[in-house]
Amino acid sequence: MKKAYVYILASQKNGTLYVGVTSDLQKRMYEHKNDVIEGFTRKHNIKMLVYYEEGNNIAEAIEREKYIKGKKRIFKINLIEENNPDWNDLSKEWFNRLDSSLRSE
Repeated sequence: MKKAYVYILASQKNGTLYVGVTSDLQKRMYEHKNDVIEGFTRKHNIKMLVYYEEGNNIAEAIEREKYIKGKKRIFKINLIEENNPDWNDLSKEWFNRLDSSLRSE
């Protein structure tokens, strides 16, 4: 079975939050960071991956996404801060490596 991910993006520390689900987290983050898809995250400049969790399949991830979306903002903030207290962009290194390899070609 294909893995799936639930993730939380933030516009900045304690900024606007977005909860999403995907089967390809790296591709999805590339799309968010490069404004490939129109919508809420593009409109509000939400590009920092501050939390994610891996599920066993897309159905499980969608259920978890609905659960998290149904919770109050403080629940989401606590979830982020338990795992990423400095609100670092967890995907930043993915694209720095890619960018540097492209520049060296």
